[in-house]
Amino acid sequence: MSVTLRQLGVLVAVVDEGSFGAAADALQMSQSAVSHSVAALESVAGAPLVVRAPTVATTPLGEAVLAHARSALASVRALDATVRRHLEGVAVGPVRLAAGVTASHRLVPELLNRWRVDLPGLDVRLFEGSDDELEAWLETGAVDAAVLVDPNPIPHGAVILARDDFRAVLRSDHPLARETRISLGDLAEDPLLTSTSGCEPQITALHAMAGSDYAPAQRVHETSTLLGMVAAGLGVAIMPALALTMLAKNLVMVELEQHLERTLVFTGPSGRPWHPSVERMRDIAETATTPL
Repeated sequence: MSVTLRQLGVLVAVVDEGSFGAAADALQMSQSAVSHSVAALESVAGAPLVVRAPTVATTPLGEAVLAHARSALASVRALDATVRRHLEGVAVGPVRLAAGVTASHRLVPELLNRWRVDLPGLDVRLFEGSDDELEAWLETGAVDAAVLVDPNPIPHGAVILARDDFRAVLRSDHPLARETRISLGDLAEDPLLTSTSGCEPQITALHAMAGSDYAPAQRVHETSTLLGMVAAGLGVAIMPALALTMLAKNLVMVELEQHLERTLVFTGPSGRPWHPSVERMRDIAETATTPL
């Protein structure tokens, strides 16, 4: 096969940007050049890789090729950065970092500030996703590093950023809002609101610990929507302690008798060499402390 890195990069851009025109803008190419590049790659593959209308989507073969394209491009980014670090002695980017909602709200901004000061040549680009998406993004090469939740086992070379526990989120006028600690059973009469963007496995485990059925009244995707519903008095939620800074003034967190911790880990991929700047980011993150 005669496949070029440019063709792979164009394919990834078309899928990520959602259209040939947007990919052309992102790559600073003409739209016809983008179309020609994808067509040439499809000619080599012997079959269509993307469906062009009504919206861009990958074919089954295109999805498989896309995974390899991301991995190859991530390896090339790492290779280029390795050579530049050897020649210039500095950490260079861009580096793509994935993290979940609560980590992106509290941990990651603090780290971004540290990296900006200690690694001024680095361009860290944050991609926010659900817990289920992060590891897949990392291993396929969509990102170069990630803040994973409860990886098992903890990847070689990774560092633990923080540990926190799960707590009840209530309106400040809730009868239990002033309690120091409550049981999940105390909330049995309250509608349970949950987010599908992460933490459901841990919340399910908490209900098992309490001997209660996990039966959410509402499941929403966005954490901001979840908190807005609790603030409106539509129910209660269970969230990690790291989300404390996300709460509105009329919301409080209360510790649970069913104690369950989660571990947040900064890591590069396990299936290929790390981007050298990720190693530098890891070393800086290891010295950072974030009280919870």
